[in-house]
Amino acid sequence: MKNKSCLFVVSSLLCAAGAQATPLKVALVETLSGPQASTGLLYRSAVKYQLEKINQAGGWNGEQIEVVEYDNQGGPAGASDKVKAAIADGAKIIIQGSSSAVAGQITEDVRKYNMRHPGKEVLYLNMGGEALELTANKCHFYHFRFTTNAPIRVKTLVQAMKEAGELGSKVYSMNQNYSWGLDMQKSIKDFAELGGYSVVESTLHDVNRIQDFAPYASKIKASGAETVITGNWSNDLLLLMKATRDSGLAVRFGTVFLDQPGNIANAGTTAMGHYISHAFNIELNADTEKFAQAYKEKTGHYPSYVEPQTVFGMQMLEKALKETPAENGEMNVTKLALNLEKVKITTPMGETFIRKEDHQVVLPMVVSKVSKDVKYPVDGTDMGFSPVKVFAGADAVNPVESTCRMKRP
Repeated sequence: MKNKSCLFVVSSLLCAAGAQATPLKVALVETLSGPQASTGLLYRSAVKYQLEKINQAGGWNGEQIEVVEYDNQGGPAGASDKVKAAIADGAKIIIQGSSSAVAGQITEDVRKYNMRHPGKEVLYLNMGGEALELTANKCHFYHFRFTTNAPIRVKTLVQAMKEAGELGSKVYSMNQNYSWGLDMQKSIKDFAELGGYSVVESTLHDVNRIQDFAPYASKIKASGAETVITGNWSNDLLLLMKATRDSGLAVRFGTVFLDQPGNIANAGTTAMGHYISHAFNIELNADTEKFAQAYKEKTGHYPSYVEPQTVFGMQMLEKALKETPAENGEMNVTKLALNLEKVKITTPMGETFIRKEDHQVVLPMVVSKVSKDVKYPVDGTDMGFSPVKVFAGADAVNPVESTCRMKRP
């Protein structure tokens, strides 16, 4: 009996040791220092917010999920080095959002690594890189995009502004000269027929190097444009709007990044009446308000800009994790990706899911207008974003790009 008892104890211990899972490690490879860190810190806030909820609910396979931060310092080269370090440290999931240029580098690094290490794949969750190429010629099975792209943004802007009677028949296309700006320029042209406008002029300019946009305001004025549609962000958006105001030009702006924290405060009344296409608006309904209040209780601020879509993306990951048990104590990343393709969730904005063909998220969009008639003013001002039109994800999303030829496992 004694020997049998010992055998039972030893056997139980061995079984317990064999069943114990290796903690799942998630790497946040983000811009956490330098001039562009403000956006990276928002991604960090959203990722940690939802991962804390996942861990409170039991984590993955009974273990707490580890989150390790890697500061990419805002550049592709730094990001590439940090991705290699994260993978060497055992990360199975890479999360990043700030900058399409950085996203382009990471997705390529992940693709090449997975090709060279079959059976040891890692997953890249793209929370904010909006360049169309990421779900077009650069698409691959281990990349998932949880944010929008230029066609989605422009299509929804154009439809909403047209229905509101504030689009006009002459549009000026003003964008930054890199992949994102080129996507925006093409989309503005592509949706001209839908919007019933002509593109009177298209301008591409250097990114965050121009201090005086007065010459551009003069070009807009000379063109006779009634509306400027722009993918500009940061100072390139604020200085452009201020230059048009100073020139006495009463044009409307259709934007995509006007909700970046600080923009409304910096723009002041210049922002009044301008439009934005975005993935979340606290003003929309009781569910968006409840979600925002819960987020503020944990983080100290209402979710805005890139945060809501990031939380929703992490919620989709959570659902996929529940469907992906450990195999010999390890995560099978390929099976996780296959399960992520199947996930559908209902966010405060509506139904959200991943499109299997290119891994582009299909998410509801809202077009809003800067107004004082709001319940939740932003940036300490008396202005906020008043919803104009909501689009279901299926109505907003662009078709699959013909250049996406995803090789599936």
